[in-house]
Amino acid sequence: MSGEINQSIDELAGKLLIAMPGIGDPRFERAVILVCEHSDEGTMGLIINKVAQEVRLSDVTEQLELGTPDLAVSGEVYFGGPVEMGRGFVLHSSEYISGIASHKVIEGVRLSGTLDVLEDIAQGRGPLQALLALGYAGWGAGQLEGEILQNGWLSVEADADFVFSPDADSKWSRALGKLGIDPLMLSADAGHA
Repeated sequence: MSGEINQSIDELAGKLLIAMPGIGDPRFERAVILVCEHSDEGTMGLIINKVAQEVRLSDVTEQLELGTPDLAVSGEVYFGGPVEMGRGFVLHSSEYISGIASHKVIEGVRLSGTLDVLEDIAQGRGPLQALLALGYAGWGAGQLEGEILQNGWLSVEADADFVFSPDADSKWSRALGKLGIDPLMLSADAGHA
């Protein structure tokens, strides 16, 4: 049994979580989350399809006195999740490596949580692709696995093209499409045989 649990833990790191209809939390309705870290101690991920309407990248860099951001990078800021919403995380292309701290999430995607990546973006020497998220989604030990068993989430392989694709509004249906699921066929009511 513990081998099965450890295998499922390893398999969730670097995957996309797709919120099922009826998830029960409006913050996660139609959410697509890139799982950045997953261990027997818990899970951390970033919602990659909910653009924060009230803030732009230029607002963040100017507030931090880093300058005006490089226009090659999207000016959107994402709602990364309900935990520590004042904290920022940057998913970025892997040709850029933070001088302070970054780690590989999947092939072509790294995660940095330090100001140097935002400073480099503002100075025009940042990553080719980047997604700034404020806050993150977090689960305690075994919590996410329980939600998956209760039909709250589906998971599918992630890739850099999908993570950085600009059409945030279609990511949920496109993520379901990776599994061959038509979103119109989903019901908010879970059933068990």
